Amino acid sequence: MSLKKSRREFIAKSLFATAATSVLIGKTNTLFANRPNTRPIVISTWDHGLAANVGAWGVLSKGGRSLDAVEQGVRITESDPNVTTVGIGSAPDREGHVTLDACIMNEHGDCGSVAAIEHIVNPISVARMVMEKTPHVMLVGEGALQFALANGFKKEKLLTEKAEQAWKEWLKTSKYKPIINIENHDTIGMLAMDKQGNISGACTTSGLSYKMRGRVGDSPIIGAGLYVDNEVGGACATGLGETVIRQCGSFLVVELMRQGMDPTSACKEAVRRIIKHEKNIQDLQVGFLAINKQGEIGSYAIHADFNFALHDQTDNKLVDSDFALK
Repeated sequence: MSLKKSRREFIAKSLFATAATSVLIGKTNTLFANRPNTRPIVISTWDHGLAANVGAWGVLSKGGRSLDAVEQGVRITESDPNVTTVGIGSAPDREGHVTLDACIMNEHGDCGSVAAIEHIVNPISVARMVMEKTPHVMLVGEGALQFALANGFKKEKLLTEKAEQAWKEWLKTSKYKPIINIENHDTIGMLAMDKQGNISGACTTSGLSYKMRGRVGDSPIIGAGLYVDNEVGGACATGLGETVIRQCGSFLVVELMRQGMDPTSACKEAVRRIIKHEKNIQDLQVGFLAINKQGEIGSYAIHADFNFALHDQTDNKLVDSDFALK
């Protein structure tokens, strides 16, 4: 057999295998692959993503930019005092301070972030201002607050009466053992593709309930809680931030998609690596959510009960994610 003929047969077999894989993906993940009219689309973590998606869709459906959509979408969650893990009404740290983290990233790779900021209801908008008005990516603590106030944000009390009562009850034992899908159910991550096919993302949280003073998780860290590469796709994470940081989780998912994985497979591989490297995996939850440039979406988690909200031209619905430990 000639070398040229051998090469032709190798290429043919490779193309057949790729096509077969695509068919399998379509059968096992029909919500996410080969869907017509996928622009625009917005996805976000957890059930509070349903309301956030409505806000984002108000921008996308009018032909607006994905960056504006993700900012407006997660602001709804930040402004809802009934959501105890994002924005106003969040559980405080163990000393009674509500500190918030957020980041945002656009289709050009520009990004902004704030961490451990207090007294500001909508940290996602401060993060966007850091991106657009400063030479920096991240501002933290008192400096982030000063920047926000200097740019027109109002100082407000974030600790609601309900959250304060729950904190005081916790102080009676001060026992710190996060419960998966409850105290780790702490983030809204959102990814949007607009009509032009451009992808942006946002992530915002108060972090773990009753965390140590000064603790920052993955949510405001570009590459951990959120990452977007407009040539490839975007990803965001939720769950125990420390483990996501150790694996550069969202960046990993996007890079795996760059190498040819579909979004679900990329999320699954990122979860597999976390399971491989972490101890006490039964006591922690991490979930990833991703979208690629073709508008296909995917998710995967360590444990059951991670879900996400999907809004496209058909409807806005909650989808249960697949998971590893069954």
